[in-house]
Amino acid sequence: MGLTTTHTQANSYRNMKGKFPIEKFRQTQTPFYYYDSGLLRQTLRTINEEAGRHEGFCVHYAIKANANPKVLNIICQAGLGADCVSGGEIMASINAGFPASKIVYAGVGKSDWEINLGLDHDIFSFNVESVPELEVINELAMAKGKVARVAFRINPNVGAHTHANITTGLAENKFGIAMRDMESIIDQASALSNVKFVGLHFHIGSQILDMGDFKALCNRINDLQDQLERHHIKVENINVGGGLGIDYQHPNRVPIPDFKAYFDTYARFLKLRPGQTLHFELGRAVVAQCGSLITKTLYVKEGACKKFAIVDAGMTDLIRPALYNAYHKIENLSSEEPLETYDVVGPICESSDVFAKSIDLNQCHRGDLIALRSAGAYGEIMASCYNCRQLPKGYITEDFR
Repeated sequence: MGLTTTHTQANSYRNMKGKFPIEKFRQTQTPFYYYDSGLLRQTLRTINEEAGRHEGFCVHYAIKANANPKVLNIICQAGLGADCVSGGEIMASINAGFPASKIVYAGVGKSDWEINLGLDHDIFSFNVESVPELEVINELAMAKGKVARVAFRINPNVGAHTHANITTGLAENKFGIAMRDMESIIDQASALSNVKFVGLHFHIGSQILDMGDFKALCNRINDLQDQLERHHIKVENINVGGGLGIDYQHPNRVPIPDFKAYFDTYARFLKLRPGQTLHFELGRAVVAQCGSLITKTLYVKEGACKKFAIVDAGMTDLIRPALYNAYHKIENLSSEEPLETYDVVGPICESSDVFAKSIDLNQCHRGDLIALRSAGAYGEIMASCYNCRQLPKGYITEDFR
């Protein structure tokens, strides 16, 4: 089951090239990130509508995908909770207005100051990944006279049809607690005075397009719940993480992922118990399609056997192509001339600073604006200052009005 969108949504965003405020872009220092706030709000409405069809579904936004304050503010206004993996993300969530009662905090290596920060704000839960972590949380909570709510991240040993570097649910991955240790750690938690067991947490990977992967996770959770119930252990909350992918090939045609199929898969195959809340942690699916990296053509270089469009953005601004060999659709916003074939490369002193090889673009000239699409997730947030470059700025639609 793939990603789809409604006829209305497709027509609304099919000609995205015409939706960019090109004249305003020409007056703005490149490279920069542009977030279509209209598309973001439409995506959030779709999430709320589809999740709202099912009782007990609670959606958190994974801050690691994009922590631009203006983007966070829009997501917070839509009523989503926050999924954090660092103390900095907890602070970004609090500053953006997310209620602490909707913040979950995961991560395989939580430091003491980060745990204390979560305790001070009385966040909803710590998603615990090891016994030593559980013991430290109990110790720090005791020092504050508090009881920390904990959910245990279980590694379900469920594979996902995605890139190896973003698969997290296999036994070989560093994340989570082995299934065989699940009951033991729950028993250990019950013996500690300053932690309270409130749920189970799972996450099998990212950029997943095959709903069969989520069905497999549902089946594994069903088995684990049956196992716990045989030992009279009840679970208040089930957190299935996120992982829903987007269509990088067709950002205009499929601007909004198939949230209906995603939520319906869990509603159909996960056997929730009465009173249980089902939590989701969506990141990429929320923000990726609304964001584009806007860069300017510096030079068109004629090589021995190819043409290079050399742009002022580099792997410091968008590392995904260099890191994962990730694909981003690239468009020349300034040209309607015939197509030519280019390697699109950046200025960084690394051979891997390449956005795409042998792609067709409308004929490029010095000064042309180039858009790297579907860059709203893991773009700006992963930018670096390598080569002493400045971090790219991020703007939303309202900034250009």
